[in-house]
Amino acid sequence: MVRRPVAWIVAVVLFAEAVGIAALNWFLGVVVDRQDMSLAGLDPHMMSTSSKIGAVVFGLYFALCGLVALLVALRDRPPAGLGRVLLISVAVVHALLGAFTWGLVGRHAFLFMVLVLGLVVLLLMTYDRPARPAEPADAVPGDGGPDGSPVTPSPAPTTG
Repeated sequence: MVRRPVAWIVAVVLFAEAVGIAALNWFLGVVVDRQDMSLAGLDPHMMSTSSKIGAVVFGLYFALCGLVALLVALRDRPPAGLGRVLLISVAVVHALLGAFTWGLVGRHAFLFMVLVLGLVVLLLMTYDRPARPAEPADAVPGDGGPDGSPVTPSPAPTTG
């Protein structure tokens, strides 16, 4: 099956992104702090602090999403509840980052973001739940619903 390897790859990529995003934002905070320049009257210390807080927040966010993908790979079960919401949100984040990186960074960064987006969507789709529940083992095909009722509805009554 392709499900577990995709989940492993998504987990590794998200953990690497967590470290990369956190390091990049922390580095930008240090650069702003050392330059000691104001941008349109903003306090440079506040900009540095907010960049470092953003580094921690986004790093933890991507690490948490990576943890969800790791748990999916280990358990070989679909993500449920908050884990599914986190994976959907990280897919949306990668779609938005891909749109921004096309113009700001270039097509290689865009292709990387689209690749990660595709992997996350593939992870979500391969673990998609079946459309209808399976029949019980003791059910006889064509025997009706689980309570013995007919599968097709009865005809509507006529007035007259």
